[in-house]
Amino acid sequence: MDTPDDISEFLTSRRAKLSPQQAGLPDFGGRRRVPGLRREEVALIAGMSSEYYKRLERGNATGVSEAVLDGISRALQLDEAEHAHLYALVRAANAGAHPQRRRPARLSQLSPAMQQTIDAMSTVPVFVQNGRLDAVATNRLGRALFSEMLDDARPPVNAARFVFLDQRAQTFYRDWEGMARQIVAVLRAEAGRSPHDRQLSDLVGELSTRSDLFGKLWGAHDVREHRTGIKSVHHPVVGDLDLTFQGMDLSSDRGLQMLVFSAEPGSPSHDGLQLLANWAEHAVLQADTAKPGLDLG
Repeated sequence: MDTPDDISEFLTSRRAKLSPQQAGLPDFGGRRRVPGLRREEVALIAGMSSEYYKRLERGNATGVSEAVLDGISRALQLDEAEHAHLYALVRAANAGAHPQRRRPARLSQLSPAMQQTIDAMSTVPVFVQNGRLDAVATNRLGRALFSEMLDDARPPVNAARFVFLDQRAQTFYRDWEGMARQIVAVLRAEAGRSPHDRQLSDLVGELSTRSDLFGKLWGAHDVREHRTGIKSVHHPVVGDLDLTFQGMDLSSDRGLQMLVFSAEPGSPSHDGLQLLANWAEHAVLQADTAKPGLDLG
């Protein structure tokens, strides 16, 4: 990841999205050479010189203070995820100028105690992932829910690879295009937090090469946090499900996020989730029955 370029492209993309009217500036008419705000207008709203802002938008973030970043965030009307992303990019740029110990690599497995905990959550699907969106662990119902992604996939199983490179994803996710945008925005935010993650860089390179849509969305520099929302899927066994999810960072397994899915009681999705739980339990019993027994003769 090239942090100075990322800063420049991110700020340019946010500026292009904001019109003078949205920023509260008078419209004097006439043709504007660039979409959205001019650099000078961002600097005016943020309360700084235009030269200082231009320097930052060129990727020179050395010594930029939190007050300056807050002012730019207000001027560009950044949301919480975008605000955090800008901070992460500037921190990474300054760390590059003054090398520090790199963050530890993202975990690729769950501790036994945490696996026991999610296994005990038998009535809801649980899916644990790292910042690269590698599948790290599930409980039984979580594995049943995401069987399309998890079955027959080469490790590490990755949600972004599934969405962009596996045709089944376009049937599994009922709003596949929305899911694709969300996946890229989550990876963009992770790239800002972990610019030296070689596996993440390799993943982005692979997807950019193999998917034109991924490359286009990656270039938009949109960012998003994966905290809560609704997943609308079409499961091959139980049909359509509309599930609410909550994302929680695991303090005991740093770098991992646990996603817990649920359905509104009494809804068709709730009934479908119960049917899926019964199907998953039956599949396990069949597998156990198929195992060779002990010869006691």
